[in-house]
Amino acid sequence: MAFLGVDLGTQGCRAILAEPNGTVVSSAHVPMSASVPGLPPNWSEQRVGEWWPAVRRSVRQAVGGSVNPEAVGVDSTSGTVLAISAEGKPLTNAFMYNDARAEVEAGELSVAGRDLEDELGYRIRPSFSAAKLLWLKRNGGRAFEDADLFIHAADYVTGRLCGGWGHTDHTNALKSVFDLKRYRWPGFLDDMGIPLHKLPVVVPPGEQIGEVCEKASRETGIDQGTPVIAGLTDGCASQIASGAADLGEWETTLGTTLVIKGVTRDLVRDPGGRIYSHLHPEGFWMPGGASNTGGGCLQSRFSGANLQEMDELAGSVIPTGLLSYPLVRTGERFPFASESARGFTLGKPKGDLDVYAAQLEGVAYVERMAYEVLGELGAEVGERVFTVGGGTKSELWLKIRASVLQKMLLRPLVPEAAMGMAVLSAHSQLGESLGSVARRMVTVDMEIKPDPELSGAYEDRYQRFRAEIDRRFPAAG
Repeated sequence: MAFLGVDLGTQGCRAILAEPNGTVVSSAHVPMSASVPGLPPNWSEQRVGEWWPAVRRSVRQAVGGSVNPEAVGVDSTSGTVLAISAEGKPLTNAFMYNDARAEVEAGELSVAGRDLEDELGYRIRPSFSAAKLLWLKRNGGRAFEDADLFIHAADYVTGRLCGGWGHTDHTNALKSVFDLKRYRWPGFLDDMGIPLHKLPVVVPPGEQIGEVCEKASRETGIDQGTPVIAGLTDGCASQIASGAADLGEWETTLGTTLVIKGVTRDLVRDPGGRIYSHLHPEGFWMPGGASNTGGGCLQSRFSGANLQEMDELAGSVIPTGLLSYPLVRTGERFPFASESARGFTLGKPKGDLDVYAAQLEGVAYVERMAYEVLGELGAEVGERVFTVGGGTKSELWLKIRASVLQKMLLRPLVPEAAMGMAVLSAHSQLGESLGSVARRMVTVDMEIKPDPELSGAYEDRYQRFRAEIDRRFPAAG
């Protein structure tokens, strides 16, 4: 018995076939072009015609010679949208998650949907699918009127698998401004000229929406009749893959930026707009926020350096005598919002090693502040945090972070969005809660406990860091 997860990313497709105990039977990745070249600034599109060949090849490689999956689910980028005909033919390129052309339209939708924004705790941005659709209506020629349906990237792939379109999940629907509280499309979309009948039916992630059709079976190697489930955004799938799938569990992704997500019983609202929440597959909430700090500070300051070697040497200089807020560009989103925020370092470094270690510490201070802010907003954060991303390759950074947070860090073995979809596929068939399935399928390859001596030293430094943030950026507190 095995379950298939498919992650359609911006640069390729990953398929993972996993057993109920989490053993990865097989994994395959097929690259594709990241985006259409030569577009105006702030535009980002992808040729939809590249998606299915990449999905087909990666799935065939993963399934070939293995057991047939009991179910298959697909995730993709949040906010990516396209127009299709009744037969599923793309009428446009895909407007990608990072396409920011629809600034005017986002502002108009934000005004029209302010009550929904306030209730759900977010603001409609140009990255939202709904803003791109309104831009398409005004600037896209006949494509908007000729479209039978507007769908998200994951929906397109599940449609190819099933041989029919028309469904999406409520995580992908969030940026199309689906009303997660009343579970319906809001009327103001229709008022703004986006017909509700051209939007897909929304169902919870993991709900079966069809079966693998005969044509898709021939092309992918999956048996005809295999259940196809509603998917997730890639961010939500990655959260499940991290292990933070059940009530009260949290994860930090440390990549170029620092992203924190968790699971709460109730919707966490933030008047400052620093976080927003997805709806969990089982009706809980999945709040999250993203800082502009993260591993990007190392890429900026130490580009080309041997970071593994610096890690080994920097262990001798922690805790440093510096206080660093390692922001490499202007503006911060979370744990405080400030368009004018700039990085700073207090104290005189003895050399590059001091600066390097202080930046590791600074990101850890931001992470702790983020979890404290979430607690202040009413979220419960336990004594352990799952963690994924490129920054988790640094054992020194893990040690610093655990000691600053005063929490155990858990690093999963397979932190892939496709693995999260395999977990969701298993949940859909096994009749168990998503949390219990994730606990069985997500293998933790490293547990990092706080160092008591470092924790004591960092406590005073962290309190001075937060006081300095509050002083420089008064809205932070």
